[in-house]
Amino acid sequence: MPTVPPRSRDAALETRVFWERFKVEIAAVLLIALLAIIGFGVYRLYSGQRNSAASALLGSARSTEDYQQVIARYPDTPAGADAYLLFAQAQRDEKKFADADATLEIFIAKNPDHEFVATARMAMAANLESLGKTDEALAMYQKIAATHPKNFNAPLALFSQVHILRMKNQTEEARRVCEKILTDYRESFWAGEASRELRLLKPSASSEPAARSTIPPFLAAPSPMQTANSPTPKR
Repeated sequence: MPTVPPRSRDAALETRVFWERFKVEIAAVLLIALLAIIGFGVYRLYSGQRNSAASALLGSARSTEDYQQVIARYPDTPAGADAYLLFAQAQRDEKKFADADATLEIFIAKNPDHEFVATARMAMAANLESLGKTDEALAMYQKIAATHPKNFNAPLALFSQVHILRMKNQTEEARRVCEKILTDYRESFWAGEASRELRLLKPSASSEPAARSTIPPFLAAPSPMQTANSPTPKR
């Protein structure tokens, strides 16, 4: 038995019906999308102008007050982050080591993923050394080398430990650090420095050969003076 073909639908009529039913919702979605595009464009424009202004202000900065102004006016810009580092360096130049450390701590807290976080920690360790806090400086150098092994600061963080360990008479530990630099960072500048330092490091007493035992006086050969003054035996 032949089947009756289905009646064709009017696509234009269905579209019109759909539009009449959902035109408010469709218009709202389109409006939201349009506003989002406009907002993103305005933000990009504003952000670009703000970054440019921050970079220009940082470029003209020369004093601690100038760096503070960049930080205060443009705290969330790349130039604002760089201003923290330059501000800390200016404080260090003025021998304000504790203040410089505080500035660097703020920089790290605000920019934990910044490419210069390891550099900031190196500066903090150097400040601790300048304050005479060698134990804390050594611990920070060790942390930098362990936490950022692929960073360009890693071999320097290792090499910076050597002179502290030498001051503490920890010669064997200093030798191990130099050997690690030669093993892990043989292509770096610091490998050559570690090699020279390694030649200067004397082995510890435990690695030196045992000293000769002292010969008892009665077994020792007489000195020339004793031989000359000794009486000649009678024939």
